[in-house]
Amino acid sequence: MTMLPLSEVKARLSEIAEEVATTHERVQITKNGREYVVLLAAEDLESIEATLELLADPDAQDRLRQADADIASGEVLDERAVRGLVSRRHHQQSR
Repeated sequence: MTMLPLSEVKARLSEIAEEVATTHERVQITKNGREYVVLLAAEDLESIEATLELLADPDAQDRLRQADADIASGEVLDERAVRGLVSRRHHQQSR
């Protein structure tokens, strides 16, 4: 993570924001030599928030554990089976 003083960020905000949005590298901004705020891509923030939401949901955690157990035991669907399920679900929703 890059660390820049607030004064530099003010002078180069458009350039730095474009770089953050493109590279997804966060920029830690300091004020008076101390940590102040972090600039990160909106897409990355959305991803972090979605992850936190999943981690806070006990049912989602149970489903993830079950999925891991299914994978470990070989209970998985191949591509053809998944496509069939998606197609049937799409057909049911379009009625």
